[in-house]
Amino acid sequence: MRPPEFDIDMYPPFEGFPKEGIEFFKQLKRHNNREWFEKHKPDYEKFIKLPMQSLIASLQPEFARFAPEFDLNPKRSIFRIYRDVRFSSDKTPYKTNAAAHFVLRGKPKGLLGSGFYLEINPDECYCGGGIYIPDGDQLKKIRKAIAARGEEFLEIVEDRTFKKNFAPFEWQKLQRMPKGYEEDHPMADWLKYKQFFVGQGWSAARCFKSAFMDDIVETCEQITPLARFLNSAFV
Repeated sequence: MRPPEFDIDMYPPFEGFPKEGIEFFKQLKRHNNREWFEKHKPDYEKFIKLPMQSLIASLQPEFARFAPEFDLNPKRSIFRIYRDVRFSSDKTPYKTNAAAHFVLRGKPKGLLGSGFYLEINPDECYCGGGIYIPDGDQLKKIRKAIAARGEEFLEIVEDRTFKKNFAPFEWQKLQRMPKGYEEDHPMADWLKYKQFFVGQGWSAARCFKSAFMDDIVETCEQITPLARFLNSAFV
């Protein structure tokens, strides 16, 4: 595995997301405008951006152990706070959460392929993985993989620990079998699904402690077999 493209010593160890960061988002929700944000931008840099970057840097060695093919980079993985309002009726310019997306090395952030997602907001913190909204071509390939490698897929989703932490799988589902598959296909129920994403949420207070990183590591390690299966469908 090639070494990370950043100096981990640039970022202090993650010791918990500061309460000031949550308070910043609460205030931003009330004053979501450019004038207020520019005035308080140093607080954003200190209490949100740097802690998130420290968290990502601290997670990188852990992912190198169980999922080295995924890119965790404090500069690339974190989402910008600026909202894309071009096609939205909500014209508020800033997001009121801190989020990051861990994708395969060499791939752009976004919805391409299976990866991991992390979010902290005033109401909760969340960590998940898989593929939330596969496009039509991706969905066809995932179904083909499930149909051809059903036993491998079932080993993942029916694992006792996996089901305990992530079931029931409340994914969007077709009413009928997708084209090309018989109603009595042994993987019929799974072939009807339109999304494959699992995760866990906690209260916002959970992120204030350094042990929050352990929660993320445990969750992502459990999700890794699913993320890998999904990505193998696109090879």
